[in-house]
Amino acid sequence: MALALAGHAIEIGCSMTRPKEHADPAIRRRGLMLVLSSPSGAGKTSIARRLLELEPGLEMSVSVTTRTKRPSEVEGVDYRFIDRATFETMVARGELLEHAQVYDHAYGTPRAAVREALAAGRDVLFDIDWQGAQQLREVAREDMVAVFILPPSTAELERRLRRRAQDPEAVVQKRLAQVAADVTHWAEYDYVLINYDLERSVAQARAILGAERLRRQRQPGLTDFVSQFRTAR
Repeated sequence: MALALAGHAIEIGCSMTRPKEHADPAIRRRGLMLVLSSPSGAGKTSIARRLLELEPGLEMSVSVTTRTKRPSEVEGVDYRFIDRATFETMVARGELLEHAQVYDHAYGTPRAAVREALAAGRDVLFDIDWQGAQQLREVAREDMVAVFILPPSTAELERRLRRRAQDPEAVVQKRLAQVAADVTHWAEYDYVLINYDLERSVAQARAILGAERLRRQRQPGLTDFVSQFRTAR
């Protein structure tokens, strides 16, 4: 299975079983921010939902947005739907880690809940666009792992947008027109996945998450854990 990392392809296996624990309970760790971005319709939301089902210790960052709720969405689960005035107040008070204007609507990530989760060793999943990812990198570079998701082709992207049947034709056309600008940001991400198949992409994302959880700098408890061997007799 091909996986792109900083412009290079590597091969990883698809066969993954669900771990009993997301980290060694004997070692204190700091959580990470797993950021998924893609052109609209490329599949990042479906991948995010599967990751949440399969990965213990991973929770969703619930963004606030000024857009209208879609029929399939749940308040407080998919987004917190707020008006423009409330959004602007949150920005002014510094309550958002990042915020962006996307397709005529505003989106943002509440700060407090994310910081609390990371400090407690829980990982936080973000379903945001490239603008939000850039802002997060500025304020939380060491905590962030960014994955950009591409569709197999423009034709497949259009098919997925139309199959979703949640947006009027004018919105679909606007999203398709935006793709050319969105994909230019792929090189800003740590990893790039081409979403040919949902389960395959989920397996790739889980491999990334598993490896990033084991980075030495995300396990501050390693110092104490290793010290037992230095004093052992």
